Amino acid sequence: MPEDLNHEFLAAMPLAALLVDQAERIIAANTEAQTLLGQQIVGRHYATILRQPQVIEAIERALRDKGSSRSRHLANDGAQDTTFEVTCRYVNGIGAVAGGAVLVSFIDVTPMEQAGQMRRDFVANVSHELRTPLTAIMGFIETLRGPARNDPAAQDRFLGIMEQEAGRMNRLVGDLLSLNRVESEERVRPRGAVDLSGQIASTLNSLRPLAAEAGVELYFTGPETPVIVPGDEDQIRQVLTNLIENAIKYGGSGGEVRVTLSEAERDPAVRGPAARIQVSDKGAGIDAVHLPRLTERFYRADNHRSRQKGGTGLGLAIVKHIVTRHRGRMRVESTLGSGTTFTVILPK
Repeated sequence: MPEDLNHEFLAAMPLAALLVDQAERIIAANTEAQTLLGQQIVGRHYATILRQPQVIEAIERALRDKGSSRSRHLANDGAQDTTFEVTCRYVNGIGAVAGGAVLVSFIDVTPMEQAGQMRRDFVANVSHELRTPLTAIMGFIETLRGPARNDPAAQDRFLGIMEQEAGRMNRLVGDLLSLNRVESEERVRPRGAVDLSGQIASTLNSLRPLAAEAGVELYFTGPETPVIVPGDEDQIRQVLTNLIENAIKYGGSGGEVRVTLSEAERDPAVRGPAARIQVSDKGAGIDAVHLPRLTERFYRADNHRSRQKGGTGLGLAIVKHIVTRHRGRMRVESTLGSGTTFTVILPK
């Protein structure tokens, strides 16, 4: 194949690709390959460009066997690591030497690698979260069968702790099922209509006993007329419950939690008419270093306090997925010593 046809052939490929002939020289490379590996790579020995041993071995094998092979190429642009799957395939009739060359193509598999790592991390986190209460329960069972066999006071105390740990596992399983459900529905637009004013009032009423126990006053400010948005009523209720309950549990030291509902004819966040829900507390606040990661699964700004309060580490991840399904946006603002405000913006 003439040299100009080599370049046209590679230019038509949507991937970074190059050709290596039997003289082990790069005889052609498309724009994507030059962006990845450098502008002056044509004519050079491939080993001086692709310096990673596993990639060099894959090309050598394809040249030697006149077949195909695969490898991985790791790149870093100074900002992030990128993983490429490298496919090497011998093509007859290309190149001036011995009538053939190896087509080397690069596919960016970084998203798949990240998804795989997320799955592994998720399984590890779930295992850890379940193992901790299970270990505690098993330890107390052993104690009840042994040293506390004839101690009613100890039995009562240990059974109470076991009940708490079992409740923690039950909440975790419930949140896992809820997270799985909202993730599976994330790309399906909700078809119902939700009265935010009514849902907020109802949620606040259901959480007043928890607030009273924590010494927290609940306040609601909003329009007197109903504020209607398209949505899933149960999921919106879940968002409100999570945010207000978190504010009571973790921001209750300030003595009050305020929920504000407002409307806008055009909100830049959703590029159209919207309703805005703000849940604010006057508690200890959250360090800025934690804010970008609050919606990650199992991430806790204060691990010990969250577990002590019965948190599973999944609540805000669930909220994020629900808000995304409703084509909305969520923001978090916090100042240490002054409190935290969660804002949910939903299109109307």
